[in-house]
Amino acid sequence: MATPVVEVRNLRRIYPLADEPVVALAGVDLAIEPGEFVAVMGPSGSGKSTFMHIVGFLDRPTSGTYRFEGRDVTELTENELADIRSRRLGFVFQAYNLLPRTTAVENVELPMLYAGVGETERRRAALAALDEVGLSRHAMHRSNQLSGGQQQRVAIARSLVNSPSLILADEPTGALDTRSSEDVMALLERLNRERGITIMLVTHEPDIAAHAKRIVTFRDGQIVSDNPSVIRSRAPQARESKDAAVPQVVQS
Repeated sequence: MATPVVEVRNLRRIYPLADEPVVALAGVDLAIEPGEFVAVMGPSGSGKSTFMHIVGFLDRPTSGTYRFEGRDVTELTENELADIRSRRLGFVFQAYNLLPRTTAVENVELPMLYAGVGETERRRAALAALDEVGLSRHAMHRSNQLSGGQQQRVAIARSLVNSPSLILADEPTGALDTRSSEDVMALLERLNRERGITIMLVTHEPDIAAHAKRIVTFRDGQIVSDNPSVIRSRAPQARESKDAAVPQVVQS
């Protein structure tokens, strides 16, 4: 059996406050296997965002164990965590987190720049990633010249360039209209299906969560349900060519 990409046991996160400690996670057990597409849902304050921050090495648990690709990461130093984060994780955020006056290709290059990859290889890999998400003809456009949906696809391209074992998508459609949301989710589905990339998606929208293969629901810092998703039937998505428009999602 393959080693889980993410495996947590009795994971707890308590934030100390002057009046009363806040229990954000109250003993969570969860494993995410290679190639899974998991949606994490729950109301505000349920613990889903705290869980993603811990999985992404952006926060540390108060107690419990967290193994990433079989390695116990709860006792690693900040430098060791930063190294794993830069090499093995990709991030997609609701606000895109692009540099506004920087071109799309330069934004995609940033993780490789931090990792010390040479200029020629950075540019080659960034252009390939933009082609993967259907934006090669927008490579030299500044991010503030792109639509919201296009900016999010640049962010997805950026998450791909270091060949991560896990992409963490935090409300990736929260700032998008319905059509752009469907386009972004179709892209994530294709990356999961065709490239086998493990994806963990945080969302509060049931129709977005339905694109995943598995839905885990948090409430009051605990998992209250963990079930396969009933995925809506879709026509196969054709890969976008270099000069094609944004692909349409066809519902059957």
